[in-house]
Amino acid sequence: MISRNDPCWCGSGQKWKKCHYPQHPPSLSEPLAKRYLKQFGIILKTPEQIDKIRNACKTTAKILDALCKRAAAGVTTQELDDLSQKLHKEFHAIPAPLNYGEPPFPKTICTSLNDVICHGIPNRTPLVEGDILNIDVSCIVDGFFGDCSRMVAIGNVSPEKQLVMDVSKESLERAIAVCRPGARIWEIGRAIEDYASSKGCSVVNQFVGHGVGLAFHEPPEIPHHYNQIDIEMVPGMVFTIEPMINAGVREGYIDEIDQWTVRTCDGKPSAQWEHTIVITHSGYEILTIP
Repeated sequence: MISRNDPCWCGSGQKWKKCHYPQHPPSLSEPLAKRYLKQFGIILKTPEQIDKIRNACKTTAKILDALCKRAAAGVTTQELDDLSQKLHKEFHAIPAPLNYGEPPFPKTICTSLNDVICHGIPNRTPLVEGDILNIDVSCIVDGFFGDCSRMVAIGNVSPEKQLVMDVSKESLERAIAVCRPGARIWEIGRAIEDYASSKGCSVVNQFVGHGVGLAFHEPPEIPHHYNQIDIEMVPGMVFTIEPMINAGVREGYIDEIDQWTVRTCDGKPSAQWEHTIVITHSGYEILTIP
């Protein structure tokens, strides 16, 4: 995550805090904003910031939509990354995953195939009939971040793979539906795990959703499993919900060679859908819709 003293993403050579660091206009409710920042580290976004995040999210969703349409048997995930690079340039966007973390993530998107839970790295292996693929796109536009992902079935897939795709999508929809001012973060995990377990699937607890908008990853964490995070949702909170659902056990392991790819411990399929949302005064808004 970029810090205030890091070089600005725009390449000006100045520190982020002296260049494109978002400012808080006085229109935001200062007591609530200060309390959430001090108590939880959560930055409640202003209407002006939300407009910028919304723009970044829509760009992210457009790129994801184009990549999903391109995914087909015979296409490699590297070709999808090549298209991603082209689309980011066309939309004047920066791919947030590229060179992120340690070791630096080497591609512009994550492509998680079959038993890969998350953080799959694009390569030269062609997609084949029966594969399921998660494409995860995160963009920076004018210094603001968007984040979303979607599943793609390559031709006809097995009933087990179809189930885990359907359960992940429905889990996301049910989780979003509980979001509103006054709701608690733990309600998201309850909605997801109640539903997934009723369908015989498990919920990954090693990775979580997160705040987003001014940085790639911000507080709060958004667990998708049962938890006790009793933070109240309030207007201005922006975060991702991205349930990772497994057909078998919930545990995954990180590839020892690339140190990114996470696979299910039992080799069974995994699926994930993701949106970025903002809590509004009346409920929520899904920002990552093209």
